[in-house]
Amino acid sequence: MQNLIKRIIGIGVIVLLIVLAFKYCQFKKDDDSGIDYNTNLIQQQILNVGKLVVTEGHFSEVITYKNQQKYLMNMISFEKKALIVVNANVTVAYDLHKMKYDIDEKNKTITILNIPKEEITINPDIQFYDVEQSKLNPFTGDDYNKINKSVKANLAKKIENSTLKINAQNRLISELSKILIMTNSMGWKLQYNGKTIESETELNQDLKL
Repeated sequence: MQNLIKRIIGIGVIVLLIVLAFKYCQFKKDDDSGIDYNTNLIQQQILNVGKLVVTEGHFSEVITYKNQQKYLMNMISFEKKALIVVNANVTVAYDLHKMKYDIDEKNKTITILNIPKEEITINPDIQFYDVEQSKLNPFTGDDYNKINKSVKANLAKKIENSTLKINAQNRLISELSKILIMTNSMGWKLQYNGKTIESETELNQDLKL
């Protein structure tokens, strides 16, 4: 009788251990599935953010171009000049498809490794008015190249002194903050340059653009 009781107890213990082992494996499976699910959500959000962020601006300017050709020890000169009106469309873009990042599932951390530099595109429309020239000093392709180069250099300075690049960076921060909001809501961390980013203000301060 005692042997039977011992056998029943032994079988009960074995069954209990099997049940506990099954429950543990099921828990691990559910837990791993949760991590995979979170990772998929994060990757999808980054894909959604990964787009071309474009900020547009318009600049206008009026330039007077003059050039002289002198002959006979500068006693005779032939001048050419023109009034130039420039209207330029400018775009500042961040291609977030090129952003590099790392996802650490174990530590629930997203690390931004690299943010692409801005891409500035200048498309000037140059119109010539009041053109004056002579046969000995006509407008040539070299003049147009010099004018185009000068116009783009001047526009580049205007862009630097304008709010266009700042507005473009603000739009970039707005897009990246979507990742920050998502990581915070899911209990993950966002890191950049070895620092954990906890707010949009820190994101704005710590990004090296």
